[in-house]
Amino acid sequence: MEREPWVVGVSGASGTAYAAAVLRGLLAAGEAVDLVVSRAARLTLLDETRIAFRDAHWEDDLREWLGQPLDAAKPQVPELGRVRYWAAGDLAAGPSSGSYPAKGMLVVPCSTASVAGIALGLSKDLLQRAAGVTLKERRPLVVCVRETPLSGQTLRQLVALDDAGAVVLPAAPGFYAGTRSAQQLVDFVAGRVLDAARVPHDLYRRWNGELGGGGDSGRPK
Repeated sequence: MEREPWVVGVSGASGTAYAAAVLRGLLAAGEAVDLVVSRAARLTLLDETRIAFRDAHWEDDLREWLGQPLDAAKPQVPELGRVRYWAAGDLAAGPSSGSYPAKGMLVVPCSTASVAGIALGLSKDLLQRAAGVTLKERRPLVVCVRETPLSGQTLRQLVALDDAGAVVLPAAPGFYAGTRSAQQLVDFVAGRVLDAARVPHDLYRRWNGELGGGGDSGRPK
């Protein structure tokens, strides 16, 4: 069978933990992943995790990133054999072409600069180019926006993305799932990203129509 990955773009917005949770969720579901980490995202990752993400050592750095605990518990790192990494400056990479097979793209976290670049079709790097290709090929595109407050200009660009068929998904954690830790808040947002992509997961407890469920342990059932 032909490999058909999800393209995951990580921009420079704060919230690299969201990207890590989405990547773990995709790999746990048996999905193939094509990873693009922007130059600005490397600075954010270094600031938030002290991990220097390097092209030549991406697999070691990704393994360290996915295994870094946000709270006390150390996350389980899935097998990385289904991950392919593309440098952000490689505009000849597979995801830069519509003929390259892909299920869709998830931009998480998505900065306002990336929102603007995708909405305007700038293609200044591989992340923006791959997102533009995803839209033109009518594949699912989810942009997990991590910024507050939002300017009128950014709001108009988000509406433009919605009009183009993208799912605009703010990084807004829900508390009804019985959260007890920062990681659970992160997993809620990551789970909603995977929901938008129709990828199965057990990252958070779903609403079942009964009040009071948030008072339990808060772990997925």
